[in-house]
Amino acid sequence: MKKIVVLGAGMVGSAMALDLAKNHNVTSVDRDAAVLNDLSQKSNINTIQADFSDFKKISTIVKKFDFVVGAVPGFLGFKILETVIKAGKDIVDISFFPEDCFLLAQLAKENNVTAVMDCGVAPGMSNLILGYHEKTMKISNFECLVGGLPFVRELPFQYKAPFSPVDVLEEYTRPARYVENGYEVVKPALSDAEFVHFDEVGTLESFNSDGLRSIIRTIKAPNMKEKTLRYPGHIQLIQALKQAGFFSQEEIRINGVNVKPIDFTAKMLFDQWKLKPGEKEFTIMRITVEGKEKGKSKKYVYELFDKTDEATGISSMARTTGYTCTATVNLLLEGKFKKKGVFPPEYLGRENGCLDYIIKYLKERGVVYRINN
Repeated sequence: MKKIVVLGAGMVGSAMALDLAKNHNVTSVDRDAAVLNDLSQKSNINTIQADFSDFKKISTIVKKFDFVVGAVPGFLGFKILETVIKAGKDIVDISFFPEDCFLLAQLAKENNVTAVMDCGVAPGMSNLILGYHEKTMKISNFECLVGGLPFVRELPFQYKAPFSPVDVLEEYTRPARYVENGYEVVKPALSDAEFVHFDEVGTLESFNSDGLRSIIRTIKAPNMKEKTLRYPGHIQLIQALKQAGFFSQEEIRINGVNVKPIDFTAKMLFDQWKLKPGEKEFTIMRITVEGKEKGKSKKYVYELFDKTDEATGISSMARTTGYTCTATVNLLLEGKFKKKGVFPPEYLGRENGCLDYIIKYLKERGVVYRINN
């Protein structure tokens, strides 16, 4: 039994803490006393209240543990990862920060640390699957379509944020990078909208988002893209808000107070996008990998449709994201990946047995990937 600290007790962080607490001594850290109290009542999880912007305090905290799990908002993720690495602790992280993770690679090696980042559902499982197939295929095309949505569609947004609304807005504003005919292409987020049918939920609308992240650099394939899924009509509404300036980072002065429009927007949307108690949602994903395998054309399609766990109330996005991360934590603790440095998930996918271990771990928790080839 290892002593593990989970940094962040939000929807996903709490789900990870509960999962890890089945076999380990777990402590959860967050600035919100209410969420910590709620978590401690559900399981034998220890709690520490702390502000994640106090990096000195976070460093002191993590030094007491065998392993660290990162589940903080994206804008804090890179600095938290750096803090944990300097403390000499192994970490698996899901903060999806915008900075280049490889800037910390040498630091991790110097501190004898294994750091796995972007270890969620997408990025995360999508990277693992692509890295796995890269070993045996000359990949020509990779596509990941993914989204988390409520079952009940409520106008105007027809959306609820299963994670931080600030990070959702980041997804709507960060330029989307993808690879086309061997070249990196950059387009605005929300661009190239198209309808896609899924048997489980009908027609959804996809749009460009910056989900490829590290694989643009680590995987050599001529065509790669990730698109986010929403109910039809959502994109048009978000584009209108964006064009009207509600997502701007430039401060404006209102009644003598400087305000960033995006901060105001996030605050206004938080309550509207928050899942109600007992509200059910789902995660849907379709990953397509095409190329040549043993000289023959081959196509693999991975499909995921996961729903809120009615028995525990844990959301699907927390399950699909969080359990991928906790699977990786156990994978490392069992010594199945021993390399030192900073690693995006596709590096784990290249290692024999890692993807199979994680898929099995997820299946044991009811998160099932269907594979067609």
